[in-house]
Amino acid sequence: MVATSSSVGSGAAGSATFVGSTSRKYNYFEPRGKRATHYEDVTVDVQPDPERYLIQDWIIDFGGAKGGGAYQKDYTAAKSANWHAFRAPDQEWERTHYQRQSKICTMVQSVISNARKAGAPAAFDKVWNRILQAHLGAWKHAEFGLGTSLMQAQRYGYTQMINNATLTNSSYKLRLSQDITLYLAEIGMDIEGWDDDLGKKTWLEDPIWQPTREAVESIMGCEDYLEQYFAINLIFEPLVGELFRSGFLMQAAAANNDFITPPVISAAEADYERNLANTIDLMYLLATDEQHGADNKALMQSWVKKHGDLADKAAAALQPIWSQPHSKPVSFEDVKAVSHERLGQILNELGLSR
Repeated sequence: MVATSSSVGSGAAGSATFVGSTSRKYNYFEPRGKRATHYEDVTVDVQPDPERYLIQDWIIDFGGAKGGGAYQKDYTAAKSANWHAFRAPDQEWERTHYQRQSKICTMVQSVISNARKAGAPAAFDKVWNRILQAHLGAWKHAEFGLGTSLMQAQRYGYTQMINNATLTNSSYKLRLSQDITLYLAEIGMDIEGWDDDLGKKTWLEDPIWQPTREAVESIMGCEDYLEQYFAINLIFEPLVGELFRSGFLMQAAAANNDFITPPVISAAEADYERNLANTIDLMYLLATDEQHGADNKALMQSWVKKHGDLADKAAAALQPIWSQPHSKPVSFEDVKAVSHERLGQILNELGLSR
């Protein structure tokens, strides 16, 4: 709705009037459904936009920002006729986010505590012990890198709805990295010869993990915040993240007498489903935008090529890990086929392809 000035020339924040401004229903924005949800009430237009209601410029301004103002549309190469149309399908906002994170942390800690009381870590296969130290220990650095990238990306989102979805995504990643760190440290107290530093050494030096490092650090180095969001959830996660978490850890753990790692990691798979839904919804709006849809799809296709190639290299380099456990319940090729099918389904929803 277009604001009209009730005091020509004034820069006062309250000097604009708009349709519904006198209504007790606070219907100053268009809800996605028949009625505004609680999520919309506490999220939509919390970050003021001069193009909508204010006749002054941005309330917050950072000196030296390119183009001036706190938020600029050219922080991404994507374009939209209405950036405010996006609503996150998971409808997560501050209160619900903290509640969900708290429940997950409590669940993970309960699993670890009860397993240690039962002496479960002592029953792990000896080779599996080293796999956890080296490879799960390395994976926490990948999660931390992606979480850090998203934390940077959310700063540049043009609307509060985009910022919220990106920041909760970041929080999930950083929590998982922390969960893995605490998990390995705790079970390490019950396993003789445990090396807390092996994961970091593996991440930095093992050739198996260097293409994954390259993929993660390439995402971290992107200057386009939507490219980062797109690359993480639509490319890296199905080709590398799910491949390693669901296709290896969740499959091989129990077969090697480890019934603790799957529930610790399982929350990440639920996190990803939420993040994936949010990302697809936002990218779909951009891909089908009446004014800019064709250009946006071409841009996204270039992101698929760039980050898809890096993710393919990362996945291929991880293949030797599948052969390391004594018990091998699933093959790398089978898991890889599932990940490529998953990627195809994701891209198809946006009219994209490999």
